[in-house]
Amino acid sequence: MSRTYGEYLRLEELLKLQTGFMKDESKLSNDELHFILVHQNFELWFKLIINELKCTRDILAAEYVEESNLPQAVHHMRRVIETFRLMSQQWKVMETLEPQEFLNFRDELGTASGFESIQMRVLEGMMGKKWIDGKPVGQEKDNGEKSLYEVTCSWLERTPIQGSTPDSNKDLEVVNNFIEDYLKSHKKVYPDNNKEAIDFLKPNNESNRIRAALVFIESYRELPLLSWPRKVISTLIELEQAMVLWRSSHARMVERIIGRRVGTGGSSGVDYLDMTTKYRVFIDLWMVRSILIKKVALPKLKNPEFYGFKGD
Repeated sequence: MSRTYGEYLRLEELLKLQTGFMKDESKLSNDELHFILVHQNFELWFKLIINELKCTRDILAAEYVEESNLPQAVHHMRRVIETFRLMSQQWKVMETLEPQEFLNFRDELGTASGFESIQMRVLEGMMGKKWIDGKPVGQEKDNGEKSLYEVTCSWLERTPIQGSTPDSNKDLEVVNNFIEDYLKSHKKVYPDNNKEAIDFLKPNNESNRIRAALVFIESYRELPLLSWPRKVISTLIELEQAMVLWRSSHARMVERIIGRRVGTGGSSGVDYLDMTTKYRVFIDLWMVRSILIKKVALPKLKNPEFYGFKGD
């Protein structure tokens, strides 16, 4: 089928979408056209991010995640990371808008605000529940689909620890023993700072298998069977970091243009945007780094053959 570049991309329709609520683009100032184009770009990138996060989630949501599928999950996340980095740079384009130039058409926005972006809410929901300082933030919209955070937790919970899986008869005993051995090793290295490790691995004095799995993967990451799981964890953190940096760039751009004014949608403006930079979803993935110990101090690895490891 013969098709032109413009037809394939539906450019005639696309390039008519910058008039906003107006019918005549000639009534738009150059500055307002620029403002609309940048934000439409963000919405297009949001569409891509949501699609890539869905692909990542669907891979990790499988009842049994094939090791060969983990590189593809990382690939999807890397695209999201680079997209967030690109969007962070797009705020530089917005910063070419001077405060007075924005005020010239700000009233035209009415109560319209980026806070109303449906795709941004969907994106946040896809990531998972937001937390600040260990406390949940806002009401999450439940559409019946699991978040990336939820499927990641389920995937981590099935991690073999010292060769034991959740369906093993003595799994609880094995996991408890690993946690106790790790805490003893941690205390030897950090005798004055062991409480943080205890609180992390045994919240409410109960062993946490997901967190134990995180410690196990990070501690023995050189094992063949754990190399890609560790890469997934590292990429999840990089993804969230890229999102945080994008939010931070957004806040600084807004402060540069409107100062501390109230947002068009009635939000607290920069104060609200600064608060969003504190959002975290994958809290445990960040926190585990606080309790890691050097390789020579780690508990002895049991069943190394399970992980494809060949000893001397």
